[in-house]
Amino acid sequence: MEADTTPKHPLKLNSSQLLPRRFFNRAFALIYSFAILTLFYHHAKILIHSPINLHTFFISLPILLSDLFLTFTWLNSQCFRLNPLIKTPFPENLGKVFSTEEFPALDIFICTADPYKEPPMTVAATALSVMAYDYPAEKLSIYVSDDGGSELTLFALMEAARFAKAWLPFCKENKIMERCPHAYFHNTRASDSRTRSIQIMYEDMKSRVEKVVERGFVDDECKISVEAFGKWTQGFTTKDHPAIVQVLSVSGDDKDLAGSSMPNLIYVSRQKNRAVPHHFKAGALNVLLRVSGIMTNAPILLTLDCDMISNDPRTPHTMLCFFMDHSIKPNLGYVQFPLLFDGINQADIYASELRRVFHINPVGMNGLLGPDYFGTGTFFSRRAFHGGPSSFIEPEMAELGPDRIPSKRINYPHILELAHRVAACSYEKGTNWGSKMGFRYGSLVEDFYTGYRLHCEGWRSIFCNPERPAFLADTPISLNDMITQQKRWVVGLFEVAFSKYSPLTFGTSFLGPLMAHCYCYYAFGPMMSFPITIYAFLPQLTLLNNISIFPKVSDPMFFLYVFLFLGSCGQDCLEFISTKSTLLRWWNDQRMVLTRALSSDVFGTLEYISNHLGIGTRDFGVTSKVNGDGQRKRYDEGKIEYGVASPLFVPFSSAAILNLVAFIYGVLRMVSLREMDEFLGQVLVGSFGMMICLPIYEAMFLRKDEGRMPTKITIASIFLASFVFVAFSVVSRL
Repeated sequence: MEADTTPKHPLKLNSSQLLPRRFFNRAFALIYSFAILTLFYHHAKILIHSPINLHTFFISLPILLSDLFLTFTWLNSQCFRLNPLIKTPFPENLGKVFSTEEFPALDIFICTADPYKEPPMTVAATALSVMAYDYPAEKLSIYVSDDGGSELTLFALMEAARFAKAWLPFCKENKIMERCPHAYFHNTRASDSRTRSIQIMYEDMKSRVEKVVERGFVDDECKISVEAFGKWTQGFTTKDHPAIVQVLSVSGDDKDLAGSSMPNLIYVSRQKNRAVPHHFKAGALNVLLRVSGIMTNAPILLTLDCDMISNDPRTPHTMLCFFMDHSIKPNLGYVQFPLLFDGINQADIYASELRRVFHINPVGMNGLLGPDYFGTGTFFSRRAFHGGPSSFIEPEMAELGPDRIPSKRINYPHILELAHRVAACSYEKGTNWGSKMGFRYGSLVEDFYTGYRLHCEGWRSIFCNPERPAFLADTPISLNDMITQQKRWVVGLFEVAFSKYSPLTFGTSFLGPLMAHCYCYYAFGPMMSFPITIYAFLPQLTLLNNISIFPKVSDPMFFLYVFLFLGSCGQDCLEFISTKSTLLRWWNDQRMVLTRALSSDVFGTLEYISNHLGIGTRDFGVTSKVNGDGQRKRYDEGKIEYGVASPLFVPFSSAAILNLVAFIYGVLRMVSLREMDEFLGQVLVGSFGMMICLPIYEAMFLRKDEGRMPTKITIASIFLASFVFVAFSVVSRL
């Protein structure tokens, strides 16, 4: 029987606080539900008393279906609002309860896939920021997965390992908080010779790496280890290549300039074979799970994107306030920190902070089973990847057991041989990896899917949002990059929504209704493109054809529509502001909801359907982390970057044109014919759409910079809007 190791100490490591706004949310949900029931009673009356004709099929029925979709999404959203809970850690108490010798080992996973979209210097800077954690170096190991198989990335990491010998003691001696050298030297002016010396070393390292990247290959001058590349044909440039595991720094052997031990730093590029499915990022993470299991087997894991730097060197202590609390440890699968983005402009014109997803909703899930997995900034229990808390799945190799004591020498030949073996592309055949063990396969959003499956197995999670952000990440500053990234998410979410593990069916059975519908909010979220498309086009088309579709102002039902719209927007806005956001950022978030619905959601849905029918192929599509100076300047000025002639822009640009024309026509009609009573609802919808689309009109007709809307897209949008208007006009007159 396991001995009770719960510390006999009065100090708490964390606390929980339910937020008072849950009472308002519950009361509002009750009132709003009655309003929705009244709305559908109104719809039923219309359908019952209306003849079955084209008007019914092209107007009444689409509006009814749209309202059903909106109601389903609203019901899902309420599950986040019924029991919001804040978890507060007390890292200052950790050292008073436990000694550093009792701290568990920590393995950190950093993933990269393309040296040209994810610059090697970015990867190196991220690695340096976590190598400098205030954590025992002998218990810290950093694994970098390079799915691009690039010698450029390996060279950057070798340079980082060398620079770390000066950087790590410098950070600790000066108690620096920003331990990413790029961030530190960007925000700090060197005021002494020691700081200037370190800055010069960093600039020299950066210059060497950037020259190699510009050249496109590593020459003999760079002294890349022959052992690392001996088996490779044509360097790192082939798509099919064997596995490589290169130890760049060994704890205990390598010392920094102060004589202290360095953390382990290991480069991993798994074997690739085009004939064998590689399962994108989930596959890369599972290789890291196995390689790290062979080499260090730390009980706690941290997953990071290659551009997500540490912003607080004591973050592991914050995490341990939960993992070392024995009252919650047995079922604790992971601790999720929020995604916070560095360099977002004041207005957040792309709604890049995704406040609803990364800040508001996780607090609501904290009061249930915990937040979903964001894909980065997440500390896991290694045990969570081997079955549920009470249903351990034995790995196929004893060396991969989560409780195995690892070898003290990670660079022994037999250890490296095993590491290469488990990084082979054929290793998973006939095993439980990706289905019952490790990160889960079957969706392009492997993070969302993995967190969901872990919750279904009985694991809990915790959302921790400390006052000082634990991590900071880069964000796309081009609209095309942003919606292309989200198109991939749409495909992945539908892969979960319509699988045998759908949250609506499987999730409800294993999670209960509230938690399951939180996951439904995300999995079925892209279907919001249908009601938004209907409301972005149909009221405007009917207005232009003098067809009234909403109740008259004199009808009490008119005010029900007003209440439903303002109530939903008002509650959402209040939540934004309560999480230290601004009204302007909320408004831009509304703009991006419309933009995504009429771009990434529509095209992602079509891509999912084509993949499902076997017409298309799944593509992960790495998001570019490279931005030009002109883009950055326009972004800082608050200008949306259109710039490229992307077909993704056509639907929302067409909607913008139609809303503008309908609004002008409606106002003129109301003024000249005094028909405010009958058409005010449609004019208000058009005015809302027009206000949302103001930056689009500016980009189409006023801007002259390189980020303006391409003329091709403007012409295509005018043509499409005209075609839709003519087609609807013909059908409505039949």
